[in-house]
Amino acid sequence: MLGISPDTPKAQKSFKEKFNLPFALLADSEKKVANKYGVIKEKNMYGKKVMGIARTSFLIGPDGKIAKVFENVKPDGHAEEVLAALK
Repeated sequence: MLGISPDTPKAQKSFKEKFNLPFALLADSEKKVANKYGVIKEKNMYGKKVMGIARTSFLIGPDGKIAKVFENVKPDGHAEEVLAALK
């Protein structure tokens, strides 16, 4: 399992330690991965339209192909949702 975000490695390290995450976090500060996976979307921030990263999870099979996409992910219950999809 990997997590990818546009945050700096320093910010990711703090986040990983704060939440005791058992997986690696990768920095995508130039948003190259986000663009390739199509997760840069128009969002509404305080009534203003901005481009941002939509929280999305991808389940990638052993063959390297995307097996399932989870869009508009909310942290609560998401781990269980992914585990259920693995079964």
